[in-house]
Amino acid sequence: MNKIKPTKLNISKSRSTNPMLVLLFTLPAMLPMTLFWIYPIFRSFWISFTDWDYMTPDYNMVGMNNYTDLIDDGRFWDALGHTGVFAIGTIVPTILIGLAFALLLQSELKGKAIYRFLVFSPWITPTVAVSIVWSWIFQSKGGLANEILSIFHLPALNWISSSDTALLSVIIVTVWKGIGYACIFYLTALDRIPSDRYEAAALDGAGFWKKLIYITIPGISPTTFFLTIITMVDALKAYDQIQILTQGGPSGSTRTLTYLYYQLGFEEFKMGRASAVAVVIVILTVTLSFLQFRLSKKWVNY
Repeated sequence: MNKIKPTKLNISKSRSTNPMLVLLFTLPAMLPMTLFWIYPIFRSFWISFTDWDYMTPDYNMVGMNNYTDLIDDGRFWDALGHTGVFAIGTIVPTILIGLAFALLLQSELKGKAIYRFLVFSPWITPTVAVSIVWSWIFQSKGGLANEILSIFHLPALNWISSSDTALLSVIIVTVWKGIGYACIFYLTALDRIPSDRYEAAALDGAGFWKKLIYITIPGISPTTFFLTIITMVDALKAYDQIQILTQGGPSGSTRTLTYLYYQLGFEEFKMGRASAVAVVIVILTVTLSFLQFRLSKKWVNY
């Protein structure tokens, strides 16, 4: 009996691509991105070399003067420091508390759907509305925050009217709003970890903390990396909560780089110098993101 040899199908791996077809599919996405993202970046970079006052069409090219003026401006360095403190103060608590809530909601808890809604609802609430509510909470007299402190016999604080606590107040509002966002992502990441890993660890006598350190944290490391990037970018461009709560004060204690950009451009009408601040923000964002991508190769478990 003759054996029938299987025939090989010759499928060409290289297929010709029509450039016009590619352009047709990418144009709807590229057009708004070019119009509202790429063009404004290059336009701001060009404005940073001028002395445009935002009010008149006349301007002069001043070269690097706006950047050198920033270096000599104490407000810039204060804003840079406040931005760093604000970023660290929001990234770490948001990730840790978000993970804690995710672990709690993943457990056998009755009414988890309701708790998930309550945790996530601050994120979908507009920042302006959240900030207005918290401005009432932080009132020195009659505010809920000081009422809670009085229950524990602690002294009342001038939350948003004192330079010692104003930045902390803004951080609290930002963390409170972002916890639900981190929690939802962590819930999805936790569901993707194979359950047999926990079962094998339990047979070896591992407790909760060993499972958390050796299984959970490595398993959710890509999500942690993603949330770190997103939270960092949000911290660098935070504006709404600062404008509603403190307007950059008192005495500039909550003035971040983004708020300094607003003040220079739309209060002092120094759009050239404001654009220089915007360029610095872009450079910081790209640099920090690049460093995090490089460092992620050592701790993200792909």
